[in-house]
Amino acid sequence: MANRIFKFKYLYKLFIFIPLIFYFGKRSYIAYDEGFYALQARWILDKGNWTIPLWWDEYVLDRTIGLQFLIAKSQDIFGRNMFSAYLPTTIAAILMLFITYKLHEEFFNKKYAIISPLILSTTYLWFDYSHLATQDIIYSCLVSIGVFSLVKIKSTDNKFYILLFGIWIGLSFMMKTFLVFVPLFSLLPYLYIKKYLLFNKFFWLGLLIGFIPYFFWSLSINPYLEKNIILYLVEKFNSLSNKNTFTNPFYYYFWNIPATFLPWSIFAIIGIICNISKNKENKYILTFFPLILIAVLSIFSTKTPYYPLQISSILTLNTYVGIKYLFNSKRYKLIFIFITSKIIPLFLIIITFTYYFFYKNISNFTFKENTFLMLGLLSLGISWAFIKNKNSFKEILITLIIGPYLLTSFFLQSGLFTDRSRELREKMEYVSSLDIIKNQPIKVDKSGMNNYESQSKIIRISILTPKLDEGLESIDQLKKAELAWSTEFKEIKNNNYSYEVIYENDILKPWKLILKK
Repeated sequence: MANRIFKFKYLYKLFIFIPLIFYFGKRSYIAYDEGFYALQARWILDKGNWTIPLWWDEYVLDRTIGLQFLIAKSQDIFGRNMFSAYLPTTIAAILMLFITYKLHEEFFNKKYAIISPLILSTTYLWFDYSHLATQDIIYSCLVSIGVFSLVKIKSTDNKFYILLFGIWIGLSFMMKTFLVFVPLFSLLPYLYIKKYLLFNKFFWLGLLIGFIPYFFWSLSINPYLEKNIILYLVEKFNSLSNKNTFTNPFYYYFWNIPATFLPWSIFAIIGIICNISKNKENKYILTFFPLILIAVLSIFSTKTPYYPLQISSILTLNTYVGIKYLFNSKRYKLIFIFITSKIIPLFLIIITFTYYFFYKNISNFTFKENTFLMLGLLSLGISWAFIKNKNSFKEILITLIIGPYLLTSFFLQSGLFTDRSRELREKMEYVSSLDIIKNQPIKVDKSGMNNYESQSKIIRISILTPKLDEGLESIDQLKKAELAWSTEFKEIKNNNYSYEVIYENDILKPWKLILKK
C-alpha cells in the first residue's frame, strides 16, 4: 500500500507540469528559427533527402541536420502534424526538468526537490524556448545531462556516468557544433578536480558513441560537397565570431540574463553570491561554471538571448539558494517580504489595469488572449500579496511558486507562446479551403525573397501550403494553369497568357497567390 501511495505521489509531481508543457489549442510557427527548421524538415520528407539541409534547391552548409532530422523523423513516425514537429523539443524540456530535479537532490537533498524544476519551468527564457521547435532546449538539456553526470562521478567506479559525460559532448556538437566548447571550458575548474575521468577508457568510449551521429552524417554528406563539411561549419563559426547583425556589446548578458530569467533573477544572483563563499565542491558548479560561461559568451561577438539557456538549470538551483538565504536572513528578510508581497503585486496590478483601459483595444490580441494575459498578471500579483513574515519556509516557497505557475499556465493556454503567427495561420487556413488549390501544387517565386519581411512571410506561408512545389527563379518560369506565391503581378501578356491573382491579403503581404491562365 505504501509503495502504491509513493508511486501516486511521483506521478502527481509529473501532472503538475502538464499546464506548463502541453498546449491544447492550434499552433503556428514564427519564421526564425523554428519555421526555417520546420520547412527543412518538410523537404526531408517531401524529397526523401535525409542527408543535406536544403533551402529550396540549394544546400545549407552552415549547420548540421540534427534538429531537422529529429523533426522529420518524429513526423514520419507520428504523422505530419504540429504536435509531432514540437515533440523533440517537448521531450527534451521534460528531461531537462527531470535532470534539474536530480541536480537539486545532489546539491541539497530530496526535500523541496520539486521546487527547482518548477522554478525552471516558470522562467521566461526557458518557458519561451520550450515551446519553440528549435535546437536550443535540446542542446541545453544535453549540457544539463553533462553537468549532472559530472557531479555524479565520485570515483573511477562510476562507469555509467563517466560514459554519459563523454556521450553528451558528441550529441551536443551535432546540435550546436562549436558552441559545445563553451560549457566544456567553463567546467575546467571542476574537471581539474576530477581529471582522472579524462584518462578513463569509458569517457573516450562515450565520446566516440556521442560523435557517431555526426561522423555518420559527415560521411554521408561529403560526397556531395567540394570540401569537408567541417570546413563549412568553421566558416559559419568565423562569421559569428566577427561583427554581424547579432553582434552586441560586452555587457549584453549583464542585463539580458536578468531580464530573461524573470521573475527569479534577483534570487538567482543572490544564490550565486552566496555560493562563492562556500568551500565545498558545489561552488565550482553553482558559481564558477555559470560565471565563466557568461564571461566567455560576453567575449564572443555574436550574442543572443538563448545562449544562456544552457546554464538555466544551474541558475534555478541558485534561485533556491537565494530564496533560502533571504528567508533565513535577519537583515534582509523583512525587505524581501515587503518587496515581494507589496511592491511587486502593486506594480503588476497597475500594469494590468493600465493595459485593460488603455491598450487592450489597440492590440491585435483576441478576447481569449487578452483575458488569459490579464488573469496571469493578476494571479502573480495577488498570490505574492499573501506572503507574510510569519509564514514558514515551506509556505513561502509554495506561495512564491503559485504566482509564476499560474502566470505561465495562463500564458501558454492563451496561445501567445504557441500560436505566434495566428493571423497568418487563419488566412492560410482559408486559402487551403479554396477549391482551386485543392491537391494543386503551388510553386514559389524566389525572386521575391529579397528582404527580411518577405522571407519571413514566405517561410510561414510555405509551411502552411498544403502541397508545396519547387521554387522558381522568376515568375516567367510559371507554366499555364500553374499556381505560385509571388510578390509580383504582371499585367502584360506572356506567350499569350496572363496572370490572375487568386488571393491576396494584408496579412500575407507582399506575397500573393497567382495563377497563370
